[in-house]
Amino acid sequence: MEKLDRSLPVPLYYQLYKELKKKILNSELKPGDALSSEFEFCKEYKISRLTVRKALEELSREGLITRSRGRGTFVSQSKQEENLTELKGFTDEVEKQGQHTSSIVLENRLVEPPPEVVQCFSISDDTPVIFLKRLRFVDNSPMAIESAYFNTTLNPRLLKLVQMDMEHHSVYNFFKKDLGIVLEYADEIIEIHKPVEGDREMLKIKSDDCAVLRRRYTYIAEDKCIEYVISLYRGDKYKFKVRLGAGGATQ
Repeated sequence: MEKLDRSLPVPLYYQLYKELKKKILNSELKPGDALSSEFEFCKEYKISRLTVRKALEELSREGLITRSRGRGTFVSQSKQEENLTELKGFTDEVEKQGQHTSSIVLENRLVEPPPEVVQCFSISDDTPVIFLKRLRFVDNSPMAIESAYFNTTLNPRLLKLVQMDMEHHSVYNFFKKDLGIVLEYADEIIEIHKPVEGDREMLKIKSDDCAVLRRRYTYIAEDKCIEYVISLYRGDKYKFKVRLGAGGATQ
């Protein structure tokens, strides 16, 4: 490792933070690699433990490292990134990044629609809808729990979903290739959520971990809602990217 330059007006903790961050981003330090102990950093750089801790706190705040009492400090696993400016399904989004996706189907059946589904689908409360709940994986690691409702009044052939093996099929591919359905746009609401115990167990997260709750309303022509999805994503493994146009905004 490079030595810290005490002649610079830059704090020593910040120099150490920048050096370690560069090594992580350049993959010199890879996900899962253990960092030196605080004592080892102190000895190597001749700096105080407080200086080391401030550098590690910055890296931890950015999600680049994970600190575990009794085990040490490790480079964090990289997060799955999703571009929210494109309407894509889970499978397409993951495979676009060269990763493997798989699913476990928890439920796939016709149900009476809950009130929020009645409202967004503009149907009566006795109209059956498809309910598909899946645990989604990326490279064999649990990533999200998806609970999707589908509006059968818009296309009766949607009922085929109930008989399909949805552990190995993409809903959006089925829409496009089998039914010729063109998705026009989707509205999403995203918020931070505290998962219940059963969801935590499926996602393999700790009791004090938060998750990302997403509600997607997907529309076809004439502003008809064909899909309503409630998804719970691991906050420690997923991030979202949005490009914002300047418009005519002033500050």
